[in-house]
Amino acid sequence: MIKRLSEKDHDVCVSFIHTKPSENLFLIGDIEAYGYEEDFQKVWGEFDTNGNLIAVLLKYIENYIPYAENDLFDAKGFADIMLNDPEFSMMSGLKEVTENIDPYLQQRLLNKRQTFYAKCQVLNAEAGYVDTTEVQYAAPDDAERIVKLLQNIPEFKNSCTSVEEKRKSLKDGFSRCAYITDNGKVVSSASTTAENSCSAMVVAVATLGDYKKKGYATKCMVKLCKQLLSEGKEICLFYDNPNAGVIYKRIGFADIGYWMMYRFKKDKLSD
Repeated sequence: MIKRLSEKDHDVCVSFIHTKPSENLFLIGDIEAYGYEEDFQKVWGEFDTNGNLIAVLLKYIENYIPYAENDLFDAKGFADIMLNDPEFSMMSGLKEVTENIDPYLQQRLLNKRQTFYAKCQVLNAEAGYVDTTEVQYAAPDDAERIVKLLQNIPEFKNSCTSVEEKRKSLKDGFSRCAYITDNGKVVSSASTTAENSCSAMVVAVATLGDYKKKGYATKCMVKLCKQLLSEGKEICLFYDNPNAGVIYKRIGFADIGYWMMYRFKKDKLSD
């Protein structure tokens, strides 16, 4: 049985999704931040005949994120919820979950993207020998320099956040950033996003072209990961480039599957 969850279901929901802090980073963060009663966010749960929660579906604006521990959940029921929502245009989640739902959404599919998904629970011994003394942590006033770095790197130029957004996320604690400078210019950095009480996602691991092959990105990553792990947080990240994956695995990341991102045509009735 699928039903809309409310605050009275919070303990059951949290207990279910907290068993996989990295896999459920977005679910945990969104529920911690916005709960169950906001207009732009809704949460559904599927319960088995014994009353145990076996799957969760979260809507944030127009994006849906499903999670289940196995494929014995009502995938069609989750798909029907999405298809009956005129705002629905995106779905994202672990491939092992979304691949059960996407057959029911094919008539609206525009495109989908698959990335590697990895997490870190402890650093490898090799990371302990990385010298991070030149790595600094960004304050809100450093936002402009961090964004300028990303704007000068092709793969981030069109996707990096604005200075105002970066400054706000650093100030509010939803993000942190470790960086290295050369004569006052930020030349390498690694940031987090979607931080919650038990996990965080590493994003925007970047180094200017003239400063590559110096180990700067690794130093930023190690500094960042040490701090997060000391706070008891699991760390996760997406990556497309297998070469980048090798670097992450040397630090202590391990692949846990694939993260899927789908885009769909909106219902014509919503136009």
